[in-house]
Amino acid sequence: MTRFTLRLDAADDAPAAEAAESFYWLPNQRSTFTQSFPPSLDTLGLVPALNVDVVRIALTAFAADRSVPREGRGSNWNQRSLELVIPVSDAASWQSVADELADVLAFLSGDSWALSFTQQEAEPVEAKGFTEGAVPKRVVLLSGGADSAIGGLYSRSLLAAGDHHVLLSHYSNTMLAPIQRHIAAEIQRLIPGPSQKHLVVHVGRRADRIDGTQYPSEPTSRSRSLLFLALGLAVASIHRVPLWIPENGFASINPPLGPERLGSLSTRTTHPLFLRDLAVVLTKVGAHAVIENPFADLTKGKMYGRVADLIGPADASAFLSATHSCALTGQFAHGISPERPCGVCFGCVLRRASFSASGVADRSNYIAPTTDPAVRKWLDGKSVEQPVRNFVRRGIKARDLAALSLPADYPLRAALDLCRRGIQELRTLYP
Repeated sequence: MTRFTLRLDAADDAPAAEAAESFYWLPNQRSTFTQSFPPSLDTLGLVPALNVDVVRIALTAFAADRSVPREGRGSNWNQRSLELVIPVSDAASWQSVADELADVLAFLSGDSWALSFTQQEAEPVEAKGFTEGAVPKRVVLLSGGADSAIGGLYSRSLLAAGDHHVLLSHYSNTMLAPIQRHIAAEIQRLIPGPSQKHLVVHVGRRADRIDGTQYPSEPTSRSRSLLFLALGLAVASIHRVPLWIPENGFASINPPLGPERLGSLSTRTTHPLFLRDLAVVLTKVGAHAVIENPFADLTKGKMYGRVADLIGPADASAFLSATHSCALTGQFAHGISPERPCGVCFGCVLRRASFSASGVADRSNYIAPTTDPAVRKWLDGKSVEQPVRNFVRRGIKARDLAALSLPADYPLRAALDLCRRGIQELRTLYP
């Protein structure tokens, strides 16, 4: 089991062994993290101590996830064993739910986690932040992808003239920041009137430890979504308003394309069981944890259609085409802008099918198809198009839903109907 400790201070004479197994969240350049806010989160506003704790937990998990490379492939993806020690404002309360929280992390990342907590008294802080002023109706996570962009647009359409909402973006890849800012500006332009604040936070683990040695690097980071949620809940907790994490229901319940894509090979960022269990654990401790997915029963194509109904098909085409849904990295190695979507990863395939099914024109500048042999070989190695074709041809039956780990109160009939609607949209791309 690989052990990491989050530390909020660093001694100049700390032994090398401590640096190797520690993450330091410090208000200076020696910090393990690149960040746009200090450990108190006071630049976000007066975040309650327990929700500051949630961010500490999520940031430590994210850093650990990035620092232990996976090996091999297969459904368990060489499951790792990770132990975290985290300073929090109420160690006894967090320790009482440690096993439950570890199970939530395990469901998200496919790994085995063990959590322990040390007492760190919360210091009084003065809010400097972005969230002073109007009380928002909600906070909406805005990642730069199409679903979150639709969530921001839909949220704004529900606001009365004097209402307010907050769009929260997080990035570690700097390529995403201008996309997020453009989308937020377009939401405000396309639906004028209500008040809106766009909050962009930047946090990531540096390549080097504070002693100058280099961290190992795992690129997948399934726990990134927990950090995004924790930051959103921190902002929402200031006024105790709901946090929206917009995602189409078909992707959320995450039907595997085949038996080789079970477990952590398939993302569970907005899976209803993950969101429910996370909210239950955080609520037990007393942290703010009102999390909603407004599109849990919709396919992505239906969401695109809703955008066309709100702003018209021409504006919908431009708005949605400017979002970034591609999961592939490595474009730069082939002399291609990292902003260009590949067209063949699952995010791109579902995006293309959603444009096709909704009738909204797709103006995305995909890399595929390409005449460059080296790029074509690279894309062929990353493509999910054949597994998607097989999935569409095979379809889904009620017995297949056992693999989806749905909450007990999620009706199987509703899940089956949602999957069949999603497959029908994919069929417009792969008849």
